[in-house]
Amino acid sequence: MILAVTVGVLVAGGTYLLLSRSMVRSVFGIAVLSHAANFVLLAAGVPAWRSEPLSDTTDPALMGDPLPMAFVLTAIVITLAVTVVMLTFAVLGHNDDTHKTPATGETHV
Repeated sequence: MILAVTVGVLVAGGTYLLLSRSMVRSVFGIAVLSHAANFVLLAAGVPAWRSEPLSDTTDPALMGDPLPMAFVLTAIVITLAVTVVMLTFAVLGHNDDTHKTPATGETHV
């Protein structure tokens, strides 16, 4: 129940940030949404009541599924790379709230 509420809060917060006008807030919204997806993948592996996935001392029926854990690890690395690239674009980009008139070159806010 706590994990489902956590995923719901992260999805709601990530969607709110993603829909904002600022590029940096949108990047953070994507990062928060990816954390919610990671929680969903971890919940699929059911690590709470199962034991370590790759040990010889555990019955195979009681082992946790290592595939969702590998997916989450891969997703964390990809999210970090995408976040860094998008934050770089946000820093190098221009301010969306200002624009120049093509004819006169004046800046309007």
